[in-house]
Amino acid sequence: MDFLDLRWDIIWNYRELFLRGIWVTIVLTVCGYIGGIILGILVGLGETSKRKWIYWPCKIYVDLFRGTPMLVQILIIHLAFIPAVFGQSFGFMVSGITALILNSGAYNAEIIRAGVQSIDKGQMEAARSLGLTQGQAMRKIILPQAFRRMIPPLGNEFIALLKDSSLVTVIAANDILYAAKVVAGAYQRFWEPYLVAAILYLILTYLVTKVVAFVEKRFSNDYNPRRKREGRVEA
Repeated sequence: MDFLDLRWDIIWNYRELFLRGIWVTIVLTVCGYIGGIILGILVGLGETSKRKWIYWPCKIYVDLFRGTPMLVQILIIHLAFIPAVFGQSFGFMVSGITALILNSGAYNAEIIRAGVQSIDKGQMEAARSLGLTQGQAMRKIILPQAFRRMIPPLGNEFIALLKDSSLVTVIAANDILYAAKVVAGAYQRFWEPYLVAAILYLILTYLVTKVVAFVEKRFSNDYNPRRKREGRVEA
């Protein structure tokens, strides 16, 4: 097929399928990431614990999900784990979100662990000397400081999860990649649907990159919105 002889009309004929695919991709990614952040905080803090019965389960979980392919994790969760535990499958959305949460949680846990351990230990000692419990010190002193350092890697993890969500198509998730596969199968043309899928993922990742850059700037130490507004007035 001539590269210049592209038929964009076949994409337009399936526009609703692509729009649905964009929505499904966003839902999978956002739900997987939010759940992964919550799980990552718990596991990441567990990895910093001196109690072995807390540390080792967290460590094993992180190594397991970071050391195995996400595609394998999705298949195990969808075809084996959920049917074995609940006696039935709940569809691609439940299985996909569960797999993304567990995978993202492992990577976020390492980011959070590294961020917490990057804060000087004197911060915790000073907080404890002021009468704060370890939990209060972690919540009010350590985590707010560590969060600024964690924004870039957490943003990169969101982008990686957005792209990896395409793997959920293996369990018939009607996401962006699924729409491209349907069009390719219907017309036996592959340039148009997969180019559109690539462009849609590129647009989504670009938007996320801009949001992450804004958040990183917003929480940077030298950010001062009042000074910024005054500078505009003086200019």
